[in-house]
This record gives sequence, structure tokens and C-alpha cells, in this order.
Amino acid sequence: MSITTSIVIPAFNEASRLQNGFERLQPVLELLGVDVTEVIIVDDGSTDDTLHVANDVYGHLPHRLFVQQPRNFGKGAAVRLGISVARGDYVIAADADMAIQPRHFPGFIDALHRAQLAPGSRSGEGRIRYESVLRTFAGDVFSSLVHHYARTKVRDTQCGCKGFQLGTARLLALLGMIDGFAYDAELFYLSDQLHLSIEPVNVEWDDVPGSTVKIGRVFFDVLRDLRHLHRTHYENPVVVLSIDANVDEIRRISREARVQGLVLARGSEDSLLVLPRDAALGGVSIAQGLHGTLRTTGIESLRERTLEPI
Repeated sequence: MSITTSIVIPAFNEASRLQNGFERLQPVLELLGVDVTEVIIVDDGSTDDTLHVANDVYGHLPHRLFVQQPRNFGKGAAVRLGISVARGDYVIAADADMAIQPRHFPGFIDALHRAQLAPGSRSGEGRIRYESVLRTFAGDVFSSLVHHYARTKVRDTQCGCKGFQLGTARLLALLGMIDGFAYDAELFYLSDQLHLSIEPVNVEWDDVPGSTVKIGRVFFDVLRDLRHLHRTHYENPVVVLSIDANVDEIRRISREARVQGLVLARGSEDSLLVLPRDAALGGVSIAQGLHGTLRTTGIESLRERTLEPI
């Protein structure tokens, strides 16, 4: 039985909140089907027992994967790593505390039958209110900055729960460069540049205490990343193939080259196998094995294409 849904959970020093998060998620796992749902925990270089607790809490599931970063790279890097190993047709990225009520997850999957990206939206009343006045104010400021720099029409840019079609998730992960908390803004910026279809999903959430995010510490890093969005040159190595390139053969050759997390972007004239930026050497082997041409390409060449995960 094949995996239909992948739930990616980035976790940095979340040992104390994983159990409660699982208890919130468990009824939905049973609804989605534990035999067709995988849970991927990405330990982002935690200094506590996050990885061991994750094994204790989620280890009994038939489809679970635990990945550990060698150090703390940031939430964006952790989500991208989880996406690169995801196998489900649909991917849901969710915070370890499951603050967004997991009962909404089937709604994300429903939206992904129609759209490539389904971000959660908590802004039904126009403003997101946290328990902390400082956090509410910071959220308002951050949202204004994202709308200014990313120019997205999505109202809630900070929701920690987002759904993707797997092919879309792979492409966004391959293109993304921001490792920290501004990765959400970059995601919406790239989605706009790629002309992706978006359907927000209204969600309810609980302001779960115990977050390790230090607002003052990350604010200036976020502002720096946002200001660089329009100056960033997004370009990846690709292998140019024929329109009717065979996916099974591409998977076989890619496994032999030990390159993962790829996406095939089919167009009207050719197909582009998009590679990670650090996989140019493996790309040489893939290009030779598939009789393709290795080159680099930017966002413009990836618009309006059908995306197939490899």
C-alpha cells in the first residue's frame, strides 16, 4: 500500500512538547490511515533529547522517519530536508506542538486536489492574537513586512501549517535559500514568481506555551532576509530531457547517482529534471545515464510546467 500523505515536523529543542503534539495528532492519523500516512521528524540540531523523545513518541507508527541535522540550521532548512525525503502525494508541514488543530488536515488534502499550495489561515477576524502582547505586535509587524517584500496576497503568512502537492513541495524546496524563519516569506515569493495555484485553508489554533523562538533575536535576521528576496538570483542545475522522459528510468538513474529530492518539470517542448544546488556532480552522472544535457536554469523557465516528484 503506497503512502498518500507525508506529515513533516521540524523540531528544535521540542522534547517537552512532542508528546502533547502527538496526542493532538493521533485521532487524525487514524482518520487518514496509519498504513498510508508517514510522519517525518526533522531534528534541527537540538541540544535536548528531541530525537530520543521523538523515537519514543512516534516510533510505534508503521511509517515514520527520523532525520537529524548536524547543527541548528533553521526551520526553513528543516522543512526542506523533510520534503526531500517525503513519499506521499500530499505533504503537510506542521509544528511539533500541533498548535494548528490537526483535525483540519483532511481539509488541506481536499484543497490540494484543486491547488498546488494550501497554506493554513488563522486570520478569519483580520488579526492573529497571541497570548503575549509582544508576540501579537511582532506578528503584525512581520506580516506587514512580508506583504511588502514578498508581495503575496495570502493574508496569514506566518501560519506554521501548510499543505503542498509533493511535486510543488519539491520544487519550492529545491529553489529555497532561506534557512531561518523568513522561509515562509520566501515560499510565498517563489509561489508568486512560479505562478502556482494557491487555496488557503481556514484553521483554528491554540497558542501552545513553551516556544523556543526568541522574537528579538530573530527579528533583524528576518528583516535582512526579506530585504534580499528581490535581489536573490534563484538558479538551479537541471538536466534537460525529452517531453516524454520516463519517470521510472529517471528514478533508477538518480538512485544510482545518490541524488534525492528531485522534481521533473514537464513543459511543452522539453522536461527539466531539477537538482539540488550542491548536486552538480551527481547531475553529470544523471545526464550521461539519461542522455540529457546538464545546465542551469532560473524561475522563468520553470513556470507553467507539470511537476512530478522523483
